[in-house]
Amino acid sequence: MISLKSSVTTSTAAVFNGLDSGFRRKPLLQTQRSLCSPARTDPKPTLSVSKPLHLSSVSSFQPLKPKKSLTKCEAYEADRSEPIEPTEVAASAEAKSEAAKKAKIGLYFATWWALNVVFNIYNKKVLNAYPYPWLTSTLSLACGSLMMLISWATGIAETPKTDIEFWKTLFPVAVAHTIGHVAATVSMSKVAVSFTHIIKSGEPAFSVLVSRFLLGETFPVPVYLSLIPIIGGCALAAVTELNFNMIGFMGAMISNLAFVFRNIFSKRGMKGKSVSGMNYYACLSMLSLLILTPFAIAVEGPQMWAAGWQTAMSQIGPQFIWWVVAQSVFYHLYNQVSYMSLDQISPLTFSIGNTMKRISVIVSSIIIFRTPVQPVNALGAAIAILGTFLYSQVIYPTLYELSLIVITNEWLLYISERLFCPYDLYLVRKSWLGSL
Repeated sequence: MISLKSSVTTSTAAVFNGLDSGFRRKPLLQTQRSLCSPARTDPKPTLSVSKPLHLSSVSSFQPLKPKKSLTKCEAYEADRSEPIEPTEVAASAEAKSEAAKKAKIGLYFATWWALNVVFNIYNKKVLNAYPYPWLTSTLSLACGSLMMLISWATGIAETPKTDIEFWKTLFPVAVAHTIGHVAATVSMSKVAVSFTHIIKSGEPAFSVLVSRFLLGETFPVPVYLSLIPIIGGCALAAVTELNFNMIGFMGAMISNLAFVFRNIFSKRGMKGKSVSGMNYYACLSMLSLLILTPFAIAVEGPQMWAAGWQTAMSQIGPQFIWWVVAQSVFYHLYNQVSYMSLDQISPLTFSIGNTMKRISVIVSSIIIFRTPVQPVNALGAAIAILGTFLYSQVIYPTLYELSLIVITNEWLLYISERLFCPYDLYLVRKSWLGSL
């Protein structure tokens, strides 16, 4: 009986040892140590035989879970540092982006104003020595067209993708731009630069009058009230101008009217066109050059140009050539920068920048050319510019509120395409409110 129990004990121990070796894996460290250390002889297993043994089926045994490693590796600096929240990263990136955008807009404005001041100074110097505004205007457009052709050919600027429809829609814009450019140059050839820009600050009044009497549109009362200081200030400055000239005054007035129509044709004609501001103005300059050249030849002519050139060279010297080149180059650059800024800023910001630009031009021209200014004349200029500023503050926030009101309406696309034309937007506003 005893021998039978011993055999059962031995076989049972063998079964347990086999199951344990099949389901239990030794740790790696223990295995490595077993290779280096001498093998140990385990004692023979013993089993109490006071009670009979009952073995369960082998399938009921489950594998034993491996022991967890007691070794834990940690990075000291990583444990000490705190996790960065995603919101903080996004806020920091947004703040940097906003700061970069403001710096870019500031650079645009500073460049725009500086180039405009330099152009007006050299343009007036050229016109004083060479009173041929039609040729001077032609040279400005020709220089800009040449600069852009070279930029496209060398890859400095991306060549615009245009078609025949683009040039058809650009033609009325170019006609208005040509008239406004020549009229402003004629004005500056007859009167002081400061006086021309004082009259040109009344352009918002022309915008409202054209849309009211030609387009049949009405405006809110604050818009009409903002025109009172504009018209009154321009009138006061004109009456008190010491060197008043009717041709110069009419030239500035015609320029205002032409640029109003240019804005109308520009936004209506560019519907659905994907051309950047820089390339748009380049195409506009080239088409205006083609329109202006035959008229400049007919009005002044090569004989007058040659005689005037000899006179200017004899009085000024070779420096006169630099004046002509400078006024042509800076005219294109300041207009190009202004069109590029339209891609980056809102119409309200652009309008405020345009108002400040006129102040810088008026003040700098008075200082450089020592233009005599009476206190009443300076008061009229200040009132006119203040009215222009009030006009921009009144009209553009109204348009912005309108775009928020109809943000879910189909008119939103129409508004976004005509964001720079106040009279068109008020026409939309009138139509939309009438449909309620």
